[in-house]
Amino acid sequence: MDISTLEIADSTVLHLKGADGQLLYDGPDRKPVRVRLHSPGSAAFADIETKQTARILKRLDDNDGKRTAMSAEERLEQTAEDLADATIEFENLSDGNKTGRALSLAIYGNRKLGFIANQVSKHLADWGNSKAASPAA
Repeated sequence: MDISTLEIADSTVLHLKGADGQLLYDGPDRKPVRVRLHSPGSAAFADIETKQTARILKRLDDNDGKRTAMSAEERLEQTAEDLADATIEFENLSDGNKTGRALSLAIYGNRKLGFIANQVSKHLADWGNSKAASPAA
């Protein structure tokens, strides 16, 4: 078996759902509301994991090695930052004039839209969502 045939793609796409579990579509053309993400096997995702580890170590250093819980606001902010780093782009989704990272932070940092952050986190945790395209036979 050639193990390289099991490598995952560098990015993955998630069709977002509303809080009710229904797939989201935009406008009368029913364009799918999706988010394109760096996959867990990508270099960009490795950078996110490195930042997370550095934050944990800094928190321990700042608290003399004692484990301390983050506040709800700190957790929301850090989750928003991590998911924004993982996000390449949103498709058919807007929030005023925000674009790029500002749009990602606005969505992931909005507690009332937490169902989106939960979906993205769950999607990224499952490496099977990032399968590479099947090679031509």
